[in-house]
Amino acid sequence: MIGPYGRPLAVELVAAVAEFLEADVRAATSGQVNFHARVAANALRIVERELLDEGAADYRAALARLGFADEEKLAGAIRSGEMDGRPGPEVIACLRTLVRRRLAVAHPGYDSEQPDK
Repeated sequence: MIGPYGRPLAVELVAAVAEFLEADVRAATSGQVNFHARVAANALRIVERELLDEGAADYRAALARLGFADEEKLAGAIRSGEMDGRPGPEVIACLRTLVRRRLAVAHPGYDSEQPDK
């Protein structure tokens, strides 16, 4: 599918720069520059996964089930004690959905490495 701006897509540009940093720059450098190239490539891979993330509907649905439009409002309600009277399993299910989505982007595979608690 071609995006509204044509090709290359933003996700393709991010992936190309990450690949350049991972392969060419890291192979040609050492020390601090090599480390910074690795950090930059990792940051771009996170952006790439965010752009490819198809879990936004699950994320919004989890928040909507509790009556919130975004995480900031949910966090505020938790901090203020507004959620204290809500059924714990509903809140925990929502928080698990939010955390799993973040982990899938920031650290793919982490969820499958950890026992489900």
